[in-house]
Amino acid sequence: MTALVVGQKAPNFTGITHTGEEISLSDFLGKKVILYFYPKNNTPGCTAEAKNLNDNFEKLQSLGYEIIGVSPDSVTSHCNFIQKHNLKFTLLSDTDKKILHVFGAWGEKKMYGRTYQGVIRTTFIIDETGIIQKIITKVDTKNHASQILDA
Repeated sequence: MTALVVGQKAPNFTGITHTGEEISLSDFLGKKVILYFYPKNNTPGCTAEAKNLNDNFEKLQSLGYEIIGVSPDSVTSHCNFIQKHNLKFTLLSDTDKKILHVFGAWGEKKMYGRTYQGVIRTTFIIDETGIIQKIITKVDTKNHASQILDA
């Protein structure tokens, strides 16, 4: 679970996009940001989530949102994922998990009785001034855009 709360300024970060470009959250001041953390490219849940956001990209963009997906996958993996699914938004490679840690999206998980460290699927809705407006921790991967629009 994240230590960040609604109403708090989102921590700034710098990451490498799928195109190899370096961007920071501060580059998006003046725009609303959907910052979503997901475990791994090309897995069923992560693919469903990305495709749902992509299917609703124009609507979200018309409401002023920029979408940034973050996972520990490599830049090359992100490139392939974007090309395979024709994604229209930015993916950041966080192989050292610094951004994941800052946003509380890396931590203990349990599956099949096994405890391990991994990505905690979480989405942050950030306003034009950098303030967190909503945190979604129970992500419905097939209907994620609806969860965001109901914010």
